[in-house]
Amino acid sequence: MNVHNKPNAPVLDSYWMPFTANRQFKAAPRLLAAAEGMYYTSSDGRQVLDGTAGLWCVNAGHGRRQIASAVERQLTQMDFAPSFQMGHPIAFDFAERLAEIAPGPDGAKLDRVFYTGSGSESVDTALKIAIAYQRAIGQGTRTRLVGRERGYHGVGFGGISVGGIVNNRRVFPQLAGSDHLRHTHDLARNAYVKGQPEHGAELADDLERLVALHGAETIAACIVEPVAGSTGVLIPPKGYLEKLRAICDKHGILLIFDEVITGFGRLGAAFATDYFGVTPDLVTTAKGLTNGAIPMGAVFSSRKVHDALMHGPENAIELFHGYTYSGHPAACAAGIATLDIYRDEGLFTRGAELQDDWHAAMHSLKGLPHIIDIRTIGLIAGIELAARDGAPGARAYDVFVDCFEKGLLIRVTGDIIAFSPPLIAEKTHFEDIVSILGDALKRAA
Repeated sequence: MNVHNKPNAPVLDSYWMPFTANRQFKAAPRLLAAAEGMYYTSSDGRQVLDGTAGLWCVNAGHGRRQIASAVERQLTQMDFAPSFQMGHPIAFDFAERLAEIAPGPDGAKLDRVFYTGSGSESVDTALKIAIAYQRAIGQGTRTRLVGRERGYHGVGFGGISVGGIVNNRRVFPQLAGSDHLRHTHDLARNAYVKGQPEHGAELADDLERLVALHGAETIAACIVEPVAGSTGVLIPPKGYLEKLRAICDKHGILLIFDEVITGFGRLGAAFATDYFGVTPDLVTTAKGLTNGAIPMGAVFSSRKVHDALMHGPENAIELFHGYTYSGHPAACAAGIATLDIYRDEGLFTRGAELQDDWHAAMHSLKGLPHIIDIRTIGLIAGIELAARDGAPGARAYDVFVDCFEKGLLIRVTGDIIAFSPPLIAEKTHFEDIVSILGDALKRAA
């Protein structure tokens, strides 16, 4: 199958695409051929404004030569080295750089770093570390994992077990013993809020309910996204994360923040942990770690968790876990170059500088056809549309296609439009987003 029957277009049949309606896409494909700064170039030569930082990951914008050069130098010097019972300097150098900006306040930073290859791997790694920690401190009965409805934690069996998006779970078996808190989305009380909504902190008490149901001695960890992204930008109510932290402390449960999306400047701070002032025991990251240039993830651990495993014979492996590509040299090179850009251009705080203009731009869409909520925090926005009768997701999908054809890339999940533009965005880009999206919403009506 050739795209539009063009003789030099790629054949589409062989590639089984992820999270895609393959037959629908291949009947009318949308192909990106190049990228620079805030824009993609489509295969037919059109500029497409990137409203989603790729897939929540290209925080410093596209085509950063500094990252490409660092990767080229590393590949030329050494393309790969094993990380099991071996090491290479750049992996340690990158970990030290990450430790300097690690989530958490001074004196309590999560500055022990375990490398992975993706956000999904980071989540499964954090869950395994949590269970291993409980066993190491003599709490081997603690194997239960608690997630949250409408949470997304990747596609590993651990991630879908604690995740709470139905379509990610319905086909596949889950880990026994996983359970869930209720989600915090409350349209009736919290619609059209900038920042954290006022209502819903009491939902954190669901964890107390699960303790009463299962027994604290069975629960190893609770994992949540500080801001749920893939399910449609669900922002934590004021006091919610603080209550979760207190309940976990009370019952000896580890708290894990999934910051695959919120890490590396998305909220106007290096991590959501810093933005909200709530420090978990483990933080999962990926995406912005390398600006999306090379797949990589990392789990940040507190010293309390890390040090609990550093016991027993010195020749014994403390954690039987890892990946062939943990700390890949080229990925570490990309990561160091990315951190340099974040530092030199002040991108960790740029979201805070742009926040007021961003929120004003997004909320200016209120009143357009079928919009039932707009929620914003940092440089993120979720715009919720009323579903068509009998066709959930169809309206947002039509808007997605329309926007792409008019030069704007948006992200849709169900009938929610999500935005997370690169942190290099300017106010003029916000104006373009509002203009293109507003016209598309009117046409969709």
